Amino acid sequence: MSFLIPAAYADAAAPAVAAAPGGEWVNALMLGGFVVIFYLMIWRPQAKRAKEQKNLLGGLQKGDEVVTTGGIAGKITKVSDDFVVVEVSDKVELKFQKQAIAATLPKGTLKAI
Repeated sequence: MSFLIPAAYADAAAPAVAAAPGGEWVNALMLGGFVVIFYLMIWRPQAKRAKEQKNLLGGLQKGDEVVTTGGIAGKITKVSDDFVVVEVSDKVELKFQKQAIAATLPKGTLKAI
């Protein structure tokens, strides 16, 4: 059955494939470049946002006006280790995890709304 498929032989006289100029140095430089780009565009901004969020949650106190990740705005009436109680209207209080607080608002913002 081998008469249907011709045999292919390597040409012994063909020159060997030459290595790329610079060889391993170019590869190492490219890898280093990707690591630097990854650090500058992904790792560093994410770490900065995490640090800002940690400082925000650590500095919450009674009387702060906040907005939750769900868009609910209110004034903090009680702060515990993991939860905050937010007054959203007269005599209407909601309990949220601290991680649900997205931002603090300047004083008097709720009255202006």
